[in-house]
Amino acid sequence: MTQLSPTSVKDALQSTAPIEAIRVQGWVRTRRDSKDFSFIELNDGSSLRNLQIIAKKETLPNYADIQRLSTGASISVNGALVPSQGKGQKWELVADNIDIVGTADDSYPLQKKGHTPEFLREIAHLRPRSNLFGCVFRVRSRLGFAVHQFFQERGFVYIHTPIITGSDCEGAGELFRVSTIDLNNPPRKDGEIDYAQDFFARQTYLTVSGQLEAEAFALALSKVYTFGPTFRAENSNTSRHASEFWMIEPEMAFCDLNGNMDLAEEFVKYLIADARKHCPEEMELFAKVVDKELLARLDFVLDRPFQRITYSDAVDLLKKSGEKFEFPIDYGLNLQSEHERWLTEKHFRCPVTVFNFPKEIKPFYMRVNDDGKAVAAMDLLVPGIGEIVGGSQREERLEVLEENMRRHNMDPADYKWYLDLRRYGTVPHSGFGLGFERILMFITGAPNIRDVIPFARTPGSAEF
Repeated sequence: MTQLSPTSVKDALQSTAPIEAIRVQGWVRTRRDSKDFSFIELNDGSSLRNLQIIAKKETLPNYADIQRLSTGASISVNGALVPSQGKGQKWELVADNIDIVGTADDSYPLQKKGHTPEFLREIAHLRPRSNLFGCVFRVRSRLGFAVHQFFQERGFVYIHTPIITGSDCEGAGELFRVSTIDLNNPPRKDGEIDYAQDFFARQTYLTVSGQLEAEAFALALSKVYTFGPTFRAENSNTSRHASEFWMIEPEMAFCDLNGNMDLAEEFVKYLIADARKHCPEEMELFAKVVDKELLARLDFVLDRPFQRITYSDAVDLLKKSGEKFEFPIDYGLNLQSEHERWLTEKHFRCPVTVFNFPKEIKPFYMRVNDDGKAVAAMDLLVPGIGEIVGGSQREERLEVLEENMRRHNMDPADYKWYLDLRRYGTVPHSGFGLGFERILMFITGAPNIRDVIPFARTPGSAEF
């Protein structure tokens, strides 16, 4: 028998004409038998839809083995792609040879009945085989490509910033330590652990952001972006937080806060439009089984300009709303998720960009406004999620930046290289960070961040 190159299920389903000889490979979703033939639903992960295989007793010498195939088994099929005799599908494959590659026993947990997301998280190594999570991770793949496409089309340079760092970019101290020191017998000096004897001869951590390094490249290449994993040791075991997640961080020289907000809003719309265009089957499934209002909400976001409001005006609206919030709201306090969602879902009913925050609640690197009270920071909020983008114009004035560091109890000497960027040809510049999983939650309708990450890392859990 001639060895054919495999064709994906997706390509077979999208064929424009019958094919006399075709080969597909994948996993059995279901099998049902008649007297002299069996119907097998086959899926290889390339498509939401299955390809129906017709297995005839008269043409297959191993037909008895095929009748014992169960859900989850893997097979390789050669045959002819012909117009389907049944409803609901255009093509089916009449098999002239079926090789059983791997069997699955009765303990296989993904049966035809529906399964809850909570159960599927317990079998994260198998959940990509389910319809829902196959769709989620195909959309994640597509939007990962779209991220690069967006920035490459606009002349941005992709850079890789360190995963191991000695800098606490956010000044929050919620970092994972990286060390080879023997925890049972650490070297000590003057009663304290002597990190000079550690692998990097200093304290180091997993990065929470590549922003500081991206600024260095933006002040040489004008427009850059990073897209990689970040880590935060924040003990927030919520549906919106993960300890390991992916961040997209563009940085632009000669760009102020307004230009930064423009890019962030354009970027969010671009990703939504890309998913709507390139993942129609997946998006229809999300609207059917996850959130019936999803497509209307996404299209509404695409069709309308984003609202912009200052932090102080947002606080005034929230205080006058008459809503009973769990967390207090007043000038100088961070907006909580419930506040952000009220602004986007109940008041403006569209995405909102809040800008000009009090300097006391924002990191050291944000540019102080002329009033000396606020910084040129912005948060982009979307319905159902809250904040998905946070950014700012960076402080380009050396003396002001040094004062900001001291105000945050930071030693400017530890950031000499960062201060050099203000000594040598400083320019206004700005950037933002977008949590990839947050935008995936918004676009797929997934209510839990654990359901848009292949293997979630959360407080108390690092399985698989």
